[in-house]
Amino acid sequence: MKEISRELAGYIERRLDAGGVSARERPAYRKWIRYYLDFCEKYGHPPRLAGSLGPFLEKLAAKKQTGRQREEAARAVELLLAECGGAGGRVREEEPGERGPAEDARAGEPAPGRGASWEREYRELEGMIRMRNYSGRTLDTYRMWARKFQGFVKSKAPGDLGPGDVKAFLTDLAVREGVAASTQNQAFNALLFFFRHVLGREFGQLDGVVRAKRRPYVPVVLSRKEVEAVLGFLDPPFRLAAELLYGCGLRLSECLELRMHCFNLDALLLTVHDGKGQKDRTVPLPERSLPAIESQMAAVRARHEGDLAAGYSGVFLPRRFEKKSPGAATEFIWQWFFPATKLTTVPKTGEKRRYHLHDSQVQAAVKRAAAEAGLLKRVTPHTFRHTFASHLLLAGYDLPTIQKLLGHASIKTTMIYLQTVPSLTIKEAKSPLDLEAG
Repeated sequence: MKEISRELAGYIERRLDAGGVSARERPAYRKWIRYYLDFCEKYGHPPRLAGSLGPFLEKLAAKKQTGRQREEAARAVELLLAECGGAGGRVREEEPGERGPAEDARAGEPAPGRGASWEREYRELEGMIRMRNYSGRTLDTYRMWARKFQGFVKSKAPGDLGPGDVKAFLTDLAVREGVAASTQNQAFNALLFFFRHVLGREFGQLDGVVRAKRRPYVPVVLSRKEVEAVLGFLDPPFRLAAELLYGCGLRLSECLELRMHCFNLDALLLTVHDGKGQKDRTVPLPERSLPAIESQMAAVRARHEGDLAAGYSGVFLPRRFEKKSPGAATEFIWQWFFPATKLTTVPKTGEKRRYHLHDSQVQAAVKRAAAEAGLLKRVTPHTFRHTFASHLLLAGYDLPTIQKLLGHASIKTTMIYLQTVPSLTIKEAKSPLDLEAG
């Protein structure tokens, strides 16, 4: 990492003081600011321009930094930019030839009308999403698209944004970046929410947007033999996670967010709470997985008892529920079924809390197991969900039943699995008078 001047280091400390950053948080904040300045120098982004923050956070996402880490990095950089005009502050005018202590951080003067602060809008975006009890993943996605949009319009003042900016951004995604149709639609929905609920206005009909081409997609599906092969190369707890992905048709996020109270072992039912669209559903538990489930529960109980003895603050809970029932965080029924191995320190309070396994851990384990099994298919955790649906279809289950088990809002989504199984219908036209009586 490039060394920074003493003057700039002093300026950074003053910005951390102004932001009320505690001594415990400062090492992480200093690190993110250094990373940001290095990124700007390496890729030619003006450090003073708030629009450089979006590409920086995208780079962190590409480096597999978690949503929490990216939030912390964003807060650190926004503090740095606050006095540079990038987050609502002002920089005093300098005499010709005068060098200010924050010169390195303010290189790259924004064009007139650009470089406006979006800090308030990001706070309102988070508030609007949390008020609707949307998932943290939705917040990360919508904030990511807002930052991309901010970078595209070069931090134009939010009050000056209009339909033309949205149209140009969506067209750029399709033409220059070549994104998939689903990605462009996701960006559209994020900006629609941003305009409607944060800026308080509609951007109306967007005529003339170049639409990304929708390519035919057939999900990757494994045979039963291939499923067993991959499972055979997975170690605990990843094997059990894969068994539930396949045996219950879960999304990866649904699987990792399971808590102890989700399991009804007597009835062999699993309740998925707050799935996609904030919907609950129940699915049958595979009887074959019962010994592994009971073993995992015993391991979680032992770890939980150790955590309580060490005086930890409990698991992370939904904000509303934690306010309503603050003692639930340490209750066994609210513990994660797949807990993380290490405790997480909450920056603001210093509390030690436990999160669930990160999705990247399961993704890496499944990818490695598929390679060791010698499969010539691109296998991800979501492949098990596709395989669940296809195998039920082959077993004679109807589409509405599979739709309900998968938690699809529309049966059109479920119909994609018709492409993954061989046709069982008779193709040759024949008169019903000639059919044998059954």
